Amino acid sequence: MRQRDGDGMTTGITGSSEHVGDSTDGTEAEGETGVPFDPDATGIIPRPPVPKGPTGPATDVADGDDDGDDDGDDEAETGTLPAIRLPATLHIGSPPRAPEDTKDAKESEDPQRPEDPQEPKAAKGPKEAEGPQEPKAAKDPKEAEGPQAPKAAKEPKGAKGPAADEAVSAADDDAAGTVPTKVAAAPVASLAVEAPPAPAKTPVEPPAPPPASTATKTPAKPPAKTPAATEPAPAKARGLGERLRQLGRSAPMWLPALLTVEGLIMYVLALRVAPGPLRGVDPADINGLGLIAALPASAFAAILIMLVSFFVTVAQSTDRKFLLLFQIAVITFALHGAGSLVASEPRFPTAYIHAGFVDFIGRTGETAISIDARMGWPGYFALFAFVTKAAGISDMTTILQWTPLLTNLLYLLPFVLILRQVVATTRARWYAALLFVLVQWIGQDYFSPQGFTFALYLAFVAILLRWFGRVEPRTKPIAPKGLRKLLGRLDAMTPGEIANTGTFRADRLLMLLMLLALFFAATASHQITPFMMLGVVTAFLIFKRTKLTWALPFFLGLAVLAWISYETVGFWAGQIDAIFGGLGRILTNLQRNTGDRIAGSDPAHAMVLQARLGILVVILALAATGLFRRLRRGVVDRAALILLCVPVLALGLQSYGGEIGLRIYMFALPGACLLAAYAFFPNLPADSADVREETVPMRKRNVRFNPELTRKLSVVLAACFAVVFAGAFLIARYGNEKFERVTTGEVAAMHYIYAHDKPSAKVLYLTAKEGPEVTPTLPWGEKDIELVNFNGQALVYQDPTNIAKAVATLKASPRNTYLAVSTGQIAYLQLNEGFPADWGPRFRAALDASPDVKRVYANKDAALYTWKKFVKGTEIPEPLPYTGRGDPTSPWTPVGLAALAVTWVTLFGYEVIRLNGPNRAVKARRRLLWVAIPAFAVAVGVIIERFIYIASNT
Repeated sequence: MRQRDGDGMTTGITGSSEHVGDSTDGTEAEGETGVPFDPDATGIIPRPPVPKGPTGPATDVADGDDDGDDDGDDEAETGTLPAIRLPATLHIGSPPRAPEDTKDAKESEDPQRPEDPQEPKAAKGPKEAEGPQEPKAAKDPKEAEGPQAPKAAKEPKGAKGPAADEAVSAADDDAAGTVPTKVAAAPVASLAVEAPPAPAKTPVEPPAPPPASTATKTPAKPPAKTPAATEPAPAKARGLGERLRQLGRSAPMWLPALLTVEGLIMYVLALRVAPGPLRGVDPADINGLGLIAALPASAFAAILIMLVSFFVTVAQSTDRKFLLLFQIAVITFALHGAGSLVASEPRFPTAYIHAGFVDFIGRTGETAISIDARMGWPGYFALFAFVTKAAGISDMTTILQWTPLLTNLLYLLPFVLILRQVVATTRARWYAALLFVLVQWIGQDYFSPQGFTFALYLAFVAILLRWFGRVEPRTKPIAPKGLRKLLGRLDAMTPGEIANTGTFRADRLLMLLMLLALFFAATASHQITPFMMLGVVTAFLIFKRTKLTWALPFFLGLAVLAWISYETVGFWAGQIDAIFGGLGRILTNLQRNTGDRIAGSDPAHAMVLQARLGILVVILALAATGLFRRLRRGVVDRAALILLCVPVLALGLQSYGGEIGLRIYMFALPGACLLAAYAFFPNLPADSADVREETVPMRKRNVRFNPELTRKLSVVLAACFAVVFAGAFLIARYGNEKFERVTTGEVAAMHYIYAHDKPSAKVLYLTAKEGPEVTPTLPWGEKDIELVNFNGQALVYQDPTNIAKAVATLKASPRNTYLAVSTGQIAYLQLNEGFPADWGPRFRAALDASPDVKRVYANKDAALYTWKKFVKGTEIPEPLPYTGRGDPTSPWTPVGLAALAVTWVTLFGYEVIRLNGPNRAVKARRRLLWVAIPAFAVAVGVIIERFIYIASNT
């Protein structure tokens, strides 16, 4: 039985992704409350179990895990009533009724109940009427005084009136030949809809005396009615012990939230108070392992408390989505906000140059691709330039400080929406969200375009699955043998995604426009993200997981090529080999992103890099295990596989400065985390339409373990992996903290340069090997990026007294050039190049003793040196020759622009018409294609012509 929720999404019977009921082996299943919870559909009353009574025993559904492996998530489903959607004005329960109106009230309460004229009235005589009600009437006032009074008040029918009223009501039903009221005491009575009381009748003749069968119950009415209505209050206040027991029984409801808040407060205090044995962080304790070496023990205890509270909530049978989301947000704050809590200045030096781009665009209103190639994709910087200028923000320190935390919290919103579109249990979904937080150590979430566009990528995928997802059963016959047989069997398996068929055309049109907006924003902001989006759309079309057509990827692909050809020409005009030289060099790119990052490191820091690779290996192994376990249950998760595999194709592009591996890992995380969650919770939700078949593995085996035991073991194993991942995260994420943290002294040294950069200045930074891929390890470029040149490199050696090369480079540089020595650079050389521990102080002492240089600024964290002697009057440097953009062009450029416009208009029109359905306006769509195809060919041809013409004439 299936039901469609308010937005047209087809769910199971209740929409719940958890199981409630009895398993086939007689053990208690996950639904300990007895009522399945509905996490997705609002306003639906949960279904109570069908009673095993006169209507027949409830049908037990097999848990569907006959293989006996410890998946720990056996989602069996008992026979239950359909969910009931009630109007907002109706109430649960029934009000008290007058005895003389019992029959009328009952008829209005259940107008569909037929009366059986063949049933003898003698069957409903005194014995039946005296069934469950007689003991209540016979106990007189002692019933209210004894321990039974609270129990009577908790009965489902107790709210309808005293026991004597029920007895008289039963007698009236007996006299009228109707079904006695006590039949309604079955479990389904909890769903009874409150009916208004029947209007009072004006008696025409005196009422008849009660039948003889009720004469014995009439005297019991006064003593039973008054005590039952007045004595429960004193009974509840009998003692503190009962209250404590009640509080203990309700602990699963309030304890997880209390533990989460306690862990959060404990964690903040552990990191923010003054350093001590159990609290506070001393930056001097940070070593090659990073921040984890300086964290107090109380911080680790707080993280453990947060994780335990999360798994206590997950282990419950109800889907407490708001509490779970709050717990994941708190864990995200603890892990990804640690650097912001500890640092006195915004961490990660590269964030400062991005702030400089924002400052430049805000001051000049244009980009500067001739100064930095990243300004060829200025969308992100232009957005913040507009925001800061409109808000009057001149200091971006606070924005830089908290961007990593806010960015990771932003990632959760679209990722949770992605998880709602997969056929998985509640535990699998929330555990995947937790894994996404625990293994996202990449560190690209600082104030950067790649961190921002990754959020756009997640939103892009969520819209594809939610509004344009496609799940259709296979109708073609499976081939008898060969590879086609294997592919046919995979295609015939149960899809791992939810189909959405009830969305309106206006909604789909709005979401299509949103898809295009997200893609254009990513194209204008980052180099790699639009290719990831394009790859996902294409793969969804190949594997039939989207309702969109092939017009969309051609539209998007042409947009990317046009942006590179027309808007970044100042970047690629003289660097064709640098851009396309890495195409197809998969092994070389892989080596530069793995082995080369470990070789030559400090032993402690090498452990950090190995921990990063270890997290990668473990998460991929779990993903493979989850994929295998889902296949054994007859489920193929195409969307998760696409999200995992498409980013790997980027290895064939280029090394991206040795960082393409980091980008691939980041974009592959959504699919990897989802599949890894299936390694512990692979079963389908029990409210699927054909639960008997969907949860049974492809190859049935005998049950070897108790399902209740395997269920608990799976939760325990998942919790253990989460704790290990949390510890590894602190090592992998903050292992570079010794040189990624920025001190107040380093920022002050850079501000000294900005104050003396008129008309220009240049900065030399320390490096053990010269090359374009080595960037400064200092907070550079925050201001005046058009005046200060940070491209100078000063070669240094492990011998701190060997300063000849650095001094010669300083002497050969223009006037007003500064040699910067900072703690961040020194730490980088020590951890990655093997420089001795006392190298920094000795190098600064050698520069102080040199007769050729002089120190113009110094503090404990940084020092600035310039050339000591200049010819008088030549100390002022020459201004930098910065001018505005003047991009080269080609003769065919106007034709290409016109062809681009025609192609985009026709392809967009084709896609919009196609939203009406595959068979709507076929002729009109065909005409659009006849125009779009030649225009597309011309546009691509002009783009190729521009590459050849401009590159050959530059």
